[in-house]
Amino acid sequence: MKYNNKTARYRTSGLALAVGASLLLSGCATTNNPNDPFEKFNRAMFTFNDAVDRNALKPVATAYKEVTPSFVQTGVNNFFGNLSDLWSSANNFAQFKGRDGLNDLGRFAMNSTLGLVGLLDVATPAGLRKHNEDLGQTLGYWGIPSGPYLMLPILGPSTVRDTVALPGDWWGDAWTHVDNIPLRNSGILLRAVDQRASVLDASNLLEDAALDRYEFIRDGYLQRRASKVLDTDKAQERSEKVQGQIDKVQEKVTERLEKLGVKKPETPGGDTPSQDAPAAPADAAPATDSAPNNPPVPAPVSSGAATK
Repeated sequence: MKYNNKTARYRTSGLALAVGASLLLSGCATTNNPNDPFEKFNRAMFTFNDAVDRNALKPVATAYKEVTPSFVQTGVNNFFGNLSDLWSSANNFAQFKGRDGLNDLGRFAMNSTLGLVGLLDVATPAGLRKHNEDLGQTLGYWGIPSGPYLMLPILGPSTVRDTVALPGDWWGDAWTHVDNIPLRNSGILLRAVDQRASVLDASNLLEDAALDRYEFIRDGYLQRRASKVLDTDKAQERSEKVQGQIDKVQEKVTERLEKLGVKKPETPGGDTPSQDAPAAPADAAPATDSAPNNPPVPAPVSSGAATK
């Protein structure tokens, strides 16, 4: 695999110019939604992308999924996913996530060798989880706000921050550095078709269920991106692990106390009497809280005692 930095620079510059033109065109459209001030432009791009998808990409993806054997589809997905682990590792290191960076680097090394240049994913069963970090998430980690929502031509949902990061993500994609232009473009097209085929069922369900597909896609994308930048998924995992450790400690403490003969104290103030209290005899008279109504009668005096 050869690399052509000059070609990559030209491609990056062209993408940056296209993004700048999109931003200029969208500047005149405003709405009341603070997250989507360019809604008029975005809806126009959404309509354009939807037409391209319905007439070109979706039919090709459908045929690809029906004709191509499943193991070939899996191999294609694994191959390009393995290349993305390199850039994900770099972004993890840029976010000071050293453990995740080493994890993704280990995934790339393992799948590139034992996994036959990435066609097989042997790293996931080995316990190396995939992270999918990109430059947009790295910028968000360092406090750069996402900015307004943008619907890019062909590329789909994005934000101003993620759009600015696109040239870096393109450069970080190892496949874009392939010097053989026909091979490189064929690979890019194959990856796009494979990715579209992987979400065919979800897109069909969305078309049937969503009243406004534009709003559904926009809100879902913004929420997902915010979750990935803030690592809320990882925070939930860490919270569950911590809670599990706390439960295990409590179980061990309870078992230790039971071995020592210490019983768990009962809740004070309850109506249930203590089990250690002695039970009252069955024939015992009931206790009363008040004095009897009649005074006690004195014992009679004997006659012998009276004569004395």
